[in-house]
Amino acid sequence: MAPRTRRVRTVFIGTGPFGVESLRRLAERPSANLVEVVGVVAAPARPAGRQGWIETSPIERAAGELAIPSILTPVRLRDPAAIEAVLGLRPALVVLADYGRIVPRPILDLPLAALNLHPSLLPRHRGATPIPATILAGDRETGVTMIRMDAGIDTGPIVAAARVSLSGSETAPELEARLAMAAADLLERTLGPWIAGTIEPAEQDAGAATLTRLLRREDGRLDPGRSAAELERQVRAYQPWPGAFLETGALRIVVLEARPTTLGVGAPTSSRPVGTLSRAGDGLALTTADGALELLEVQPAGGRPMSGAELLRGRPDLAESTVVRSRPGADDRGPLERPVR
Repeated sequence: MAPRTRRVRTVFIGTGPFGVESLRRLAERPSANLVEVVGVVAAPARPAGRQGWIETSPIERAAGELAIPSILTPVRLRDPAAIEAVLGLRPALVVLADYGRIVPRPILDLPLAALNLHPSLLPRHRGATPIPATILAGDRETGVTMIRMDAGIDTGPIVAAARVSLSGSETAPELEARLAMAAADLLERTLGPWIAGTIEPAEQDAGAATLTRLLRREDGRLDPGRSAAELERQVRAYQPWPGAFLETGALRIVVLEARPTTLGVGAPTSSRPVGTLSRAGDGLALTTADGALELLEVQPAGGRPMSGAELLRGRPDLAESTVVRSRPGADDRGPLERPVR
């Protein structure tokens, strides 16, 4: 193949922080002069926080810092005007990371296709929330997969993948940061061979696929009918949103850090009903289906983060109180992850 004399016109599509490092690599170190980022597509700015301040996405902010010549924020990328605006940049290649919206066929059918960087080892954890799903499942390994996008949800053939081992102590923000760097590294290694046409994508094993869904606030509720290990993973997986929380009749408590434990001599878990808050030394623990979950760091509603022991000193009435197992009328859309049939 003759050497390429012009850089490939490339559009980056993304919204969340996972894709920021990949965008920076493309713009600042354009893979041995292979690509030119001619535009960025991101979700539009939206109100955030209690004050409702308008907040732009991490990708839009990064694109501004990098002086990307065209930044598009369509409400619906499928609208004809949005498609026309993207194609008007004359891209030959799209790179996508953490966009969370449907990409229409005309953008998928570019000469060098649309490449998606997905934070799991596909076909495991397809869909909207692969990082929380990885932690919830207790996976000991994850990674980043680059696929050639098709019309399905993370179903395209695999171009390349990078594996990342897990210690079992990662929070969702920590794991996202690690995978963001792994994605950028994978992109740099793979882009040249992809443009040169030396990579043949491999079809995914559909029989091994699982699908994740969008999170809702009620997902964060800690159900003491589950094991302490499962609840500890939930605390790590649901940071910063929806957060892991429990409620008594008088107080809502966000749990920021926890660990499986026993309640010690003189306070056997078997003597306490599941769902009871009890003393664990100087601290506070929740009786679970198979033991107890010690609440190491918490944040009561309207308060500041503090240790479980500090909360108990201020609210001794919490000992022997019972948590709410579920909220009447709460939407239940099933488990976060399910097999693809």
